[in-house]
Amino acid sequence: MLEDFKAVNELFPIVFQIASFVFGAIVGSFLNVCIYRIPAKRSIITPGSTCACGKPIAWYDNIPILSWFILRGKARCCNSPYSFRYPAVETLTGALFLFAWLNYTPDLAGIMMFFIALLICASFIDLDTMEIPDRFSIGTAFFGVLIAVALPQLHGNASSEYYIFNSTRSFFDAVIGLMVGSGIILWIGIVADKVLNKDSMGMGDVKLMGGIGAFLGWKGAIFSIFGGAVLGTIGISIALILQNIIPSLRAKKGEIAFGKHIPFGPMLAGGAIAYALFLRDYVDLYFNSVVDTLGNNF
Repeated sequence: MLEDFKAVNELFPIVFQIASFVFGAIVGSFLNVCIYRIPAKRSIITPGSTCACGKPIAWYDNIPILSWFILRGKARCCNSPYSFRYPAVETLTGALFLFAWLNYTPDLAGIMMFFIALLICASFIDLDTMEIPDRFSIGTAFFGVLIAVALPQLHGNASSEYYIFNSTRSFFDAVIGLMVGSGIILWIGIVADKVLNKDSMGMGDVKLMGGIGAFLGWKGAIFSIFGGAVLGTIGISIALILQNIIPSLRAKKGEIAFGKHIPFGPMLAGGAIAYALFLRDYVDLYFNSVVDTLGNNF
Protein backbone atom coordinates (compact mmCIF):
# COMPACT_ATOMS: atom_id res chain seq x y z
CA MET A 1 0.00 0.00 0.00
CA LEU A 2 2.73 2.44 1.00
CA GLU A 3 4.80 1.54 -2.04
CA ASP A 4 1.79 2.13 -4.32
CA PHE A 5 1.30 5.53 -2.69
CA LYS A 6 4.94 6.47 -3.28
CA ALA A 7 4.75 5.28 -6.89
CA VAL A 8 1.65 7.40 -7.60
CA ASN A 9 3.29 10.39 -5.92
CA GLU A 10 6.37 10.03 -8.11
CA LEU A 11 4.30 9.74 -11.29
CA PHE A 12 1.77 12.48 -10.49
CA PRO A 13 3.30 14.78 -7.86
CA ILE A 14 1.00 17.66 -8.81
CA VAL A 15 -2.02 15.64 -7.65
CA PHE A 16 -0.72 15.39 -4.09
CA GLN A 17 0.47 18.99 -4.12
CA ILE A 18 -2.99 20.22 -5.07
CA ALA A 19 -4.53 17.85 -2.52
CA SER A 20 -2.28 19.20 0.24
CA PHE A 21 -3.29 22.78 -0.54
CA VAL A 22 -7.00 21.93 -0.69
CA PHE A 23 -6.73 19.94 2.54
CA GLY A 24 -4.99 22.90 4.16
CA ALA A 25 -7.74 25.28 3.02
CA ILE A 26 -10.36 22.97 4.52
CA VAL A 27 -8.41 22.78 7.78
CA GLY A 28 -8.07 26.58 7.67
CA SER A 29 -11.86 26.86 7.50
CA PHE A 30 -12.08 24.78 10.68
CA LEU A 31 -9.35 26.90 12.29
CA ASN A 32 -11.47 29.99 11.65
CA VAL A 33 -14.19 28.36 13.74
CA CYS A 34 -11.69 27.56 16.51
CA ILE A 35 -10.22 31.08 16.47
CA TYR A 36 -13.66 32.60 16.93
CA ARG A 37 -15.29 30.13 19.30
CA ILE A 38 -12.55 28.96 21.67
CA PRO A 39 -11.95 32.38 23.31
CA ALA A 40 -15.73 32.71 23.63
CA LYS A 41 -15.81 29.29 25.36
CA ARG A 42 -18.20 27.90 22.75
CA SER A 43 -18.24 24.41 21.26
CA ILE A 44 -16.25 24.04 18.04
CA ILE A 45 -18.45 21.13 17.00
CA THR A 46 -22.01 22.31 17.45
CA PRO A 47 -23.81 24.17 16.10
CA GLY A 48 -22.55 24.07 12.53
CA SER A 49 -21.35 27.18 10.72
CA THR A 50 -23.71 30.08 11.31
CA CYS A 51 -23.84 33.70 10.22
CA ALA A 52 -23.50 36.52 12.76
CA CYS A 53 -27.27 36.96 12.44
CA GLY A 54 -27.74 33.41 13.71
CA LYS A 55 -28.87 31.71 10.51
CA PRO A 56 -27.09 28.52 9.35
CA ILE A 57 -24.63 28.89 6.48
CA ALA A 58 -25.38 26.58 3.53
CA TRP A 59 -22.57 24.29 2.40
CA TYR A 60 -22.31 26.06 -0.97
CA ASP A 61 -21.67 29.34 0.86
CA ASN A 62 -19.00 27.73 3.03
CA ILE A 63 -16.47 26.65 0.41
CA PRO A 64 -12.98 27.57 1.64
CA ILE A 65 -11.46 30.66 -0.02
CA LEU A 66 -13.92 30.74 -2.94
CA SER A 67 -17.14 31.55 -1.08
CA TRP A 68 -15.86 34.89 0.24
CA PHE A 69 -15.06 36.07 -3.28
CA ILE A 70 -18.24 34.64 -4.82
CA LEU A 71 -20.33 36.43 -2.20
CA ARG A 72 -18.09 39.53 -2.39
CA GLY A 73 -17.46 39.41 1.34
CA LYS A 74 -21.14 39.61 2.34
CA ALA A 75 -23.40 37.00 3.90
CA ARG A 76 -26.13 35.73 1.59
CA CYS A 77 -28.76 35.59 4.35
CA CYS A 78 -28.50 39.15 5.70
CA ASN A 79 -26.06 40.88 3.35
CA SER A 80 -23.81 41.89 6.25
CA PRO A 81 -20.06 41.99 5.53
CA TYR A 82 -17.70 39.47 7.08
CA SER A 83 -13.96 39.71 7.50
CA PHE A 84 -11.38 39.02 4.80
CA ARG A 85 -9.54 37.13 7.53
CA TYR A 86 -11.60 34.03 6.73
CA PRO A 87 -10.21 33.42 3.23
CA ALA A 88 -6.81 34.75 4.37
CA VAL A 89 -6.49 32.08 7.08
CA GLU A 90 -7.69 29.40 4.65
CA THR A 91 -5.20 30.49 1.98
CA LEU A 92 -2.36 30.76 4.50
CA THR A 93 -3.06 27.29 5.89
CA GLY A 94 -3.32 25.79 2.40
CA ALA A 95 -0.03 27.37 1.30
CA LEU A 96 1.85 26.26 4.42
CA PHE A 97 0.47 22.72 4.13
CA LEU A 98 1.70 22.66 0.53
CA PHE A 99 5.20 23.74 1.61
CA ALA A 100 5.15 21.09 4.34
CA TRP A 101 4.33 18.45 1.73
CA LEU A 102 7.10 19.67 -0.56
CA ASN A 103 9.75 19.75 2.15
CA TYR A 104 9.09 16.56 4.11
CA THR A 105 8.37 12.88 3.64
CA PRO A 106 4.64 12.10 3.82
CA ASP A 107 4.73 10.98 7.47
CA LEU A 108 6.67 14.03 8.65
CA ALA A 109 4.62 16.31 6.38
CA GLY A 110 1.49 15.22 8.25
CA ILE A 111 3.14 16.00 11.59
CA MET A 112 4.26 19.40 10.34
CA MET A 113 0.74 20.16 9.09
CA PHE A 114 -0.61 19.39 12.56
CA PHE A 115 2.07 21.59 14.14
CA ILE A 116 1.36 24.45 11.72
CA ALA A 117 -2.38 24.25 12.41
CA LEU A 118 -1.73 24.59 16.16
CA LEU A 119 0.52 27.61 15.59
CA ILE A 120 -1.95 29.36 13.27
CA CYS A 121 -4.80 28.95 15.72
CA ALA A 122 -2.70 30.08 18.69
CA SER A 123 -1.40 33.10 16.76
CA PHE A 124 -4.77 34.49 15.69
CA ILE A 125 -6.30 33.94 19.11
CA ASP A 126 -3.31 35.80 20.59
CA LEU A 127 -3.85 38.64 18.13
CA ASP A 128 -7.51 38.91 19.15
CA THR A 129 -7.26 38.40 22.90
CA MET A 130 -3.58 38.84 23.89
CA GLU A 131 -3.79 35.36 25.39
CA ILE A 132 -2.78 31.87 24.22
CA PRO A 133 -5.06 29.12 25.57
CA ASP A 134 -3.24 26.30 27.37
CA ARG A 135 -4.71 23.77 24.95
CA PHE A 136 -2.41 25.26 22.29
CA SER A 137 0.67 26.08 24.37
CA ILE A 138 0.80 23.15 26.77
CA GLY A 139 -0.96 20.99 24.19
CA THR A 140 1.74 21.71 21.62
CA ALA A 141 4.43 20.72 24.13
CA PHE A 142 2.60 17.52 25.06
CA PHE A 143 2.04 16.43 21.47
CA GLY A 144 5.59 17.42 20.51
CA VAL A 145 7.11 15.07 23.09
CA LEU A 146 4.57 12.32 22.39
CA ILE A 147 5.11 12.42 18.63
CA ALA A 148 8.89 12.54 19.09
CA VAL A 149 8.69 9.22 20.96
CA ALA A 150 6.32 7.65 18.44
CA LEU A 151 8.10 9.00 15.35
CA PRO A 152 11.84 9.47 16.06
CA GLN A 153 12.37 10.84 12.54
CA LEU A 154 10.87 14.09 13.84
CA HIS A 155 14.29 14.87 15.32
CA GLY A 156 16.31 12.96 12.75
CA ASN A 157 16.79 9.90 14.92
CA ALA A 158 16.76 6.91 12.60
CA SER A 159 20.39 5.80 12.70
CA SER A 160 19.94 2.76 14.92
CA GLU A 161 18.23 -0.44 13.80
CA TYR A 162 16.54 -0.56 17.21
CA TYR A 163 13.41 1.57 17.48
CA ILE A 164 13.72 1.95 21.25
CA PHE A 165 17.13 3.63 20.93
CA ASN A 166 15.89 6.05 18.26
CA SER A 167 12.76 6.77 20.27
CA THR A 168 14.70 7.46 23.46
CA ARG A 169 17.09 9.86 21.72
CA SER A 170 14.14 11.63 20.11
CA PHE A 171 12.43 11.94 23.50
CA PHE A 172 15.47 13.66 24.99
CA ASP A 173 15.79 15.93 21.92
CA ALA A 174 12.17 17.01 22.39
CA VAL A 175 12.56 17.59 26.13
CA ILE A 176 15.81 19.54 25.65
CA GLY A 177 14.13 21.64 22.97
CA LEU A 178 11.19 22.27 25.30
CA MET A 179 13.46 23.34 28.17
CA VAL A 180 15.74 25.49 26.00
CA GLY A 181 12.85 27.21 24.25
CA SER A 182 10.79 27.96 27.34
CA GLY A 183 13.87 28.74 29.44
CA ILE A 184 15.33 31.34 27.07
CA ILE A 185 12.03 33.12 26.52
CA LEU A 186 11.34 33.10 30.28
CA TRP A 187 14.67 34.75 31.07
CA ILE A 188 14.17 37.28 28.28
CA GLY A 189 10.83 38.15 29.86
CA ILE A 190 12.32 38.43 33.36
CA VAL A 191 15.10 40.75 32.18
CA ALA A 192 12.67 42.83 30.11
CA ASP A 193 10.34 43.19 33.12
CA LYS A 194 13.18 44.56 35.21
CA VAL A 195 14.45 46.92 32.53
CA LEU A 196 11.03 48.26 31.51
CA ASN A 197 9.57 48.04 35.03
CA LYS A 198 6.38 46.41 33.75
CA ASP A 199 5.10 43.05 32.56
CA SER A 200 6.51 42.53 29.08
CA MET A 201 5.77 38.89 28.33
CA GLY A 202 2.99 36.51 29.27
CA MET A 203 3.40 32.91 30.41
CA GLY A 204 1.46 31.86 27.34
CA ASP A 205 4.47 32.82 25.21
CA VAL A 206 6.77 30.81 27.50
CA LYS A 207 4.58 27.71 27.27
CA LEU A 208 4.10 28.07 23.52
CA MET A 209 7.86 28.37 23.09
CA GLY A 210 8.27 25.13 25.01
CA GLY A 211 5.90 23.45 22.55
CA ILE A 212 7.83 24.81 19.59
CA GLY A 213 11.05 23.45 21.08
CA ALA A 214 9.45 20.03 21.59
CA PHE A 215 8.60 19.85 17.89
CA LEU A 216 11.70 21.52 16.44
CA GLY A 217 14.47 20.81 18.96
CA TRP A 218 16.79 23.32 20.60
CA LYS A 219 18.12 24.72 17.31
CA GLY A 220 14.63 25.44 16.02
CA ALA A 221 13.66 26.89 19.39
CA ILE A 222 16.54 29.37 19.47
CA PHE A 223 15.92 30.43 15.88
CA SER A 224 12.17 30.81 16.50
CA ILE A 225 12.81 33.27 19.33
CA PHE A 226 15.32 35.51 17.58
CA GLY A 227 14.11 34.93 14.03
CA GLY A 228 10.57 35.61 15.20
CA ALA A 229 11.73 38.86 16.81
CA VAL A 230 13.24 39.94 13.48
CA LEU A 231 10.07 39.04 11.58
CA GLY A 232 7.99 40.86 14.18
CA THR A 233 10.15 43.98 13.96
CA ILE A 234 9.74 44.02 10.20
CA GLY A 235 5.97 43.51 10.49
CA ILE A 236 5.55 46.20 13.12
CA SER A 237 7.65 48.65 11.08
CA ILE A 238 5.44 48.05 8.04
CA ALA A 239 2.31 48.51 10.18
CA LEU A 240 3.62 51.81 11.57
CA ILE A 241 4.38 53.06 8.08
CA LEU A 242 0.92 52.08 6.83
CA GLN A 243 -0.72 53.82 9.78
CA ASN A 244 1.09 57.02 8.87
CA ILE A 245 0.08 56.70 5.22
CA ILE A 246 -3.55 55.68 5.87
CA PRO A 247 -5.07 57.90 8.59
CA SER A 248 -8.11 55.65 9.08
CA LEU A 249 -5.85 52.92 10.48
CA ARG A 250 -4.72 55.18 13.32
CA ALA A 251 -8.28 55.55 14.51
CA LYS A 252 -8.78 51.84 14.96
CA LYS A 253 -8.73 50.29 18.41
CA GLY A 254 -6.03 47.85 17.48
CA GLU A 255 -3.51 50.33 16.11
CA ILE A 256 0.20 49.61 16.53
CA ALA A 257 2.17 52.09 18.59
CA PHE A 258 5.34 52.28 20.68
CA GLY A 259 4.68 51.42 24.30
CA LYS A 260 1.60 49.32 23.56
CA HIS A 261 1.45 45.63 24.32
CA ILE A 262 1.90 43.61 21.15
CA PRO A 263 1.28 39.85 21.06
CA PHE A 264 4.54 37.93 20.74
CA GLY A 265 2.96 34.56 19.98
CA PRO A 266 2.50 35.23 16.24
CA MET A 267 6.17 36.27 16.00
CA LEU A 268 7.31 33.05 17.67
CA ALA A 269 5.03 31.06 15.38
CA GLY A 270 6.36 32.90 12.33
CA GLY A 271 9.94 32.11 13.32
CA ALA A 272 9.04 28.46 13.94
CA ILE A 273 7.33 28.09 10.56
CA ALA A 274 10.19 29.84 8.75
CA TYR A 275 12.63 27.40 10.35
CA ALA A 276 10.52 24.28 9.78
CA LEU A 277 9.62 24.95 6.14
CA PHE A 278 12.41 27.05 4.67
CA LEU A 279 15.54 27.50 6.80
CA ARG A 280 16.13 24.31 8.80
CA ASP A 281 19.15 23.11 6.79
CA TYR A 282 20.89 26.50 6.90
CA VAL A 283 20.19 27.11 10.58
CA ASP A 284 21.24 23.60 11.61
CA LEU A 285 24.44 23.91 9.59
CA TYR A 286 25.26 27.18 11.38
CA PHE A 287 24.58 25.79 14.85
CA ASN A 288 26.53 22.62 14.10
CA SER A 289 29.52 24.72 13.06
CA VAL A 290 29.24 26.76 16.26
CA VAL A 291 29.09 23.59 18.37
CA ASP A 292 32.09 22.11 16.53
CA THR A 293 34.08 25.31 17.02
CA LEU A 294 33.30 25.43 20.73
CA GLY A 295 34.17 21.75 21.04
CA ASN A 296 37.53 22.28 19.40
CA ASN A 297 38.38 25.25 21.61
CA PHE A 298 37.50 23.67 24.95
